[in-house]
Amino acid sequence: MSVVIVGGNECMIRQYKDMCDRYKCRSKIFPKMTNNLKNIGTPDLLILFTNTVSHKMIRCVMSDIGSGTRVARSHSSSMNALREILDTHVG
Repeated sequence: MSVVIVGGNECMIRQYKDMCDRYKCRSKIFPKMTNNLKNIGTPDLLILFTNTVSHKMIRCVMSDIGSGTRVARSHSSSMNALREILDTHVG
């Protein structure tokens, strides 16, 4: 399963990646706006940490994802929030 995480804390990128690896998911993490954000592809799950993301960044991501992508939003960008999302959507 492929997961894209948008937002979150830059200092926690490695921890986000490790958590996704524990659930056997390939992950891409975009903590801030970059040119690569337009090329996120069609992930199985898009996780938006809404507290740390601008409206412009959300609009950019939402316009580029495919119709088969599930979207999970969380106000908190903690490891516990990520774990709960992955438990719900990955199992």
